[in-house]
Amino acid sequence: MSKPVKNWMIRDYQDRLEGVDDALVISIRGIEANENNRLRQELGNKGIRITIVRNNLAKHAFKDTGLAALEPAMSGPSALAYGGESVVDVARELLKWAEEVEQLELKAACIEGELYEGEAGVKAVSKLPTRDEAIANVVTLVLSPARNLSGVLGGPAGALAGCLKAIQDKLEKGEEITKVG
Repeated sequence: MSKPVKNWMIRDYQDRLEGVDDALVISIRGIEANENNRLRQELGNKGIRITIVRNNLAKHAFKDTGLAALEPAMSGPSALAYGGESVVDVARELLKWAEEVEQLELKAACIEGELYEGEAGVKAVSKLPTRDEAIANVVTLVLSPARNLSGVLGGPAGALAGCLKAIQDKLEKGEEITKVG
C-alpha cells in the first residue's frame, strides 16, 4: 500500500472517530454475512457503529487521543465499536450479541484513556453505571437525608395532627372531652 493511501486512511479514521474517546475493540471474523448484517443493522438502530480498522494505521490515527490506550488490543482482525449513549451501553449490547454469535470476539474496551482487556474487561465496563444512571444515583444520595428527615418530622407531627382533628370533631359534635390518665 502506498504512503499516500496510508495517509488518506489515517485521516479517514481520524475524521470518523473525531470526538470519540471511548470504544471497544472486537473481532467479527468468521461471522456469516447475514448474521454480520443483522448485527450491524440492530446495533446501528441503537446508534452503535462498527468500523473495521487496519491495526497499524489505526494506532497512528489514535495517537494523542483517548483511543490510544487501545493499542495493546490492536492485533489480529480488529474492528472498533463505538457510539450509542455511552461505551457502557455499547459493551452491554455486544455482550448480549456475544452470547448469540460465538465468533464475536470481545478484545478490549477503553474509557477515558483506561484500557479494560479481554472479555472480562468488557464485562467490567458493562457493569459500570451510564452517565444517566450515575446522575440518578447522586440525586438519590443527595435527597435521601432530606427524605429521612421529613419522615422523622412528619411521623410525630402527623400523630399530633390526628389527635387535634379528633378533638375538633368531638367539640363540633358537642361531645365532652375527658382527660386521660
